[in-house]
Amino acid sequence: MVPERETLRERIPSGSTAAGRPRTARLDQPGVPKHRILPEYDPEAFGRFSERIARFLGTGRFLVWMTAAIILWVAWNTLAPRDLRFDEYPFIFLTLMLSLQASYAAPLILLAQNRQDDRDRVNLEQDRKQNERSIADTEYLTREVAALRIGLGEVATRDWIRSELQDVVKELEERHNGHRHGSVVFPAERSPGRDADDR
Repeated sequence: MVPERETLRERIPSGSTAAGRPRTARLDQPGVPKHRILPEYDPEAFGRFSERIARFLGTGRFLVWMTAAIILWVAWNTLAPRDLRFDEYPFIFLTLMLSLQASYAAPLILLAQNRQDDRDRVNLEQDRKQNERSIADTEYLTREVAALRIGLGEVATRDWIRSELQDVVKELEERHNGHRHGSVVFPAERSPGRDADDR
């Protein structure tokens, strides 16, 4: 009996602050769907559809089809028998259709431009981040190359060794040429018998 009373106490809030506390929705359960008056639609699908229409409106094919339709409309309503005409000379219905087409085309074009602006903004942000990474990589490689140059400053390179060897060869050639001219540069060579005696 006592455990049931404790669980009941936990469920029902009590005290002075419990009465004034507003009841909030639980976060661990899905929310109750709200009824909407307007129909729901997928904004991404509608945006793609508007971009397709805007691309079509910006082509020469649309202008050719629209011009052909207007010429056909005007020709039918001026040359057809009077009882078959549906829009007389001031062509009020044609004006209404063209203004209706323009009133839908302008927002669709603006929507397509807004979507393109969003894509351009994302691309610019990605390009900026890529440029920052490239600059950081370049600075790192510059520091590494500078450290390698400092480290290689004390190491003998192939060109340095070659130049040193060329200097030694020139010096030996000068000594050898000096020996031919009478000046003794090298000590006298020992004879084989003297070498044997020294041993």
